[in-house]
Amino acid sequence: MKVTEHIQQANGNTQFSFEILPPLKGQHINMIFDNIDPLMEFKPPFIDVTYHREEYVFKEQENGLLKKHVVKKRPGTVGICAAIQNRYKVDAIPHILCGGFTKEDTENFLIDLDFLGIQNVMALRGDAVKNETYFRPEKEGHEYANGLVKQICALNDGIYLDEELQNSSKTNFCVGVAAYPEKHMEAPSLESDIHFLKKKIKYGAEYVVTQMFFDNQKYFEFVEKCRSEGITIPIIPGLKPIATKKQLNLLPHRFHVDLPEALILEIIKCKDNTEVKQVGIEWCIQQSKELQKAGIPVLHYYSMGKSDNIQSIASQVF
Repeated sequence: MKVTEHIQQANGNTQFSFEILPPLKGQHINMIFDNIDPLMEFKPPFIDVTYHREEYVFKEQENGLLKKHVVKKRPGTVGICAAIQNRYKVDAIPHILCGGFTKEDTENFLIDLDFLGIQNVMALRGDAVKNETYFRPEKEGHEYANGLVKQICALNDGIYLDEELQNSSKTNFCVGVAAYPEKHMEAPSLESDIHFLKKKIKYGAEYVVTQMFFDNQKYFEFVEKCRSEGITIPIIPGLKPIATKKQLNLLPHRFHVDLPEALILEIIKCKDNTEVKQVGIEWCIQQSKELQKAGIPVLHYYSMGKSDNIQSIASQVF
């Protein structure tokens, strides 16, 4: 079922969803199941599975020269989605990126998903490769997420890259996209960011999931700005409980988010990360309850591969 259909059938009740990471190469899928199992009591209608693009590793050869190797450290997004749908009978939503994909790769990826009965995808530009400062698209790939959305929705109309195909079947994907209540780190302004969000919606995006935030007011103000710009599709808040003192500096730098002073002071007072984790859980519970009270259709949690803190939050909210 499509995400938009899940929201419609909830009849105004707030639903619980979360995002998982594929395990590192060489690890077993049971690691994924062990983290999903405790969260199933909260009846998630869908689970997101991230896609991790390639990394470049330079290895020294016998002659002393360095040779570049392309490595995918977290493969398996499509297989994990299929396993989730088979095991839990809930919709799995794979992330699909511009980075690392040609348009042909994208089309073949989507064909595989369609054959597996996967009806939802999250279309993202993706980040730059770790050793590059700026994002660089593939030679025959998409530079921005709006082009990716456009290709997915063209496939929904039965339009493939090979224009000579006859009697081609239509796919039936519901496309989600990302948004940033505190603007994308590369955007010159929030207004320009919303402009490009509108472009993704124009090309067929049907729902939005936001970047994490720690001040609900920023989410409410962002939604209000979007509505004033004519954006009517669901805007699902993305939430992440802070878990370590290191994240005080890491999250603002990596994700361009502000941390409320009250949260910062509580974390600074903590003796260790066990106490930090509890502060993060309690803060996220407060965020979740306020959003739930406001009638938000879905609360989406970034689990980062760990479920214990998400379980603690969900048990107090759902």
